[in-house]
Order: sequence, then structure tokens, then C-alpha cells
Amino acid sequence: MFGFEVDGRPAGIEDVFEGFGEHDRVGLVMRRPCGAVGASALLTAAITAFYDVQRSRSEHFLVYPDYFLFHVGGPLGDHGRLDIWPRRKEVVVEDDPERILEAIDDRGITRLLVEDGTPGGGSLAEEPVASARSRIRSCLAYSPAGRARDADVRVASNPVSEGYVETVLLERSREIDPDVRRAILAARGELVEGGAPVESYRRIGLDEALALLG
Repeated sequence: MFGFEVDGRPAGIEDVFEGFGEHDRVGLVMRRPCGAVGASALLTAAITAFYDVQRSRSEHFLVYPDYFLFHVGGPLGDHGRLDIWPRRKEVVVEDDPERILEAIDDRGITRLLVEDGTPGGGSLAEEPVASARSRIRSCLAYSPAGRARDADVRVASNPVSEGYVETVLLERSREIDPDVRRAILAARGELVEGGAPVESYRRIGLDEALALLG
């Protein structure tokens, strides 16, 4: 359902998240309205892989992956259609790097996605940084618009996932101005290659990821 490239070569989700498994806890930090749609291909690919494991055991299961969206500064949309569920997994957090990192630590995140941008200044307390360093195995920078700078990972989406994105933007995220949501959806068209939207990401180290929290 998804096409992966890493460093220009065909790949899979384990080439992005080494050792990826059902117990991983993915966290995405977002600062812009409906920003998680810019990483929807990777999120839904990871969720699909999680469900593949569940289906290999039984066709009857009622479990969602422990994936979390951290809305910085206030509610930034309803992403439940991407299977970020229950809604409590969309966490509103104060716009402060320390509070953001505490929220990440409290939920045991092992794979972290942060919005690309200019790293902030200042330092973080040693204890939450040590906790993150002991647990987080992969970090990526993403763009709410779908294309991170200096990207080395590309993920092609599919019509099913794009249908979920449309639902997020046109129906679910009512706290976001409709014109803003429509503009985000229209911009998704610029990502299409060969009939499918292609998002890009940059693999980064934890120190850079933490700097981007600011």
C-alpha cells in the first residue's frame, strides 16, 4: 500500500524505524493546523504495519496503536480518522520545550517526529533528556506541507490514506477555519507523483530533534 525510499533506494518501514515493532510508541509534535497530515503517509504506514501484526493472530481484535500527536499551544485539528484514537492521544501541551519533552517522556515515545524548522536556543533539564535518550530509537523531521528540507526518506501514500486525510480536513477538524483546511487539502496536490502523494522526511539525531522542540 505504501512505497518507501531511503537514500534514493527502495526500502521498507524498518529501514526508517530500525527494529520497528508493535510495541513502539510513535509521537508527532505539531505546531500548525492539521499539521500531522504532512506526515500522514508515514503515520498510516506504521499503523498498517501494527494492524498486520494483530491480523496475523486473529481477525477479531479491538486495539489501537499507542501513537500520539502533541498539539503545541492549543488544539490543532481532529486526526482521529488517521487512527490516532482514542481522542485523548491528541495531547494539547504548552508551547514550552520542557513541557513538550515531559509530555513525550510521560507517554513513553520511542519514535519521534518533529516539525522541521530553526532549532531553538537554551537547554533542557537533564532528567527528561536522559529519559528520552534511554528510550527514543528514531527521530525524523517532517513538514506540515509534506516535504522536509534535505530529505533522505520518501513515502508514497495511496488513495485509502488520502481519503482519511480528506476526512480530517473537510469534516473532522472543525476547530480549524474551513478556508485553512481547504487550502491545506489543495496543497496536497503538489505532492502527487505518479498518481500518489509522496511525502519526504529527514532522519535526524535526538539532539537535533530536541532542539527543534523550541
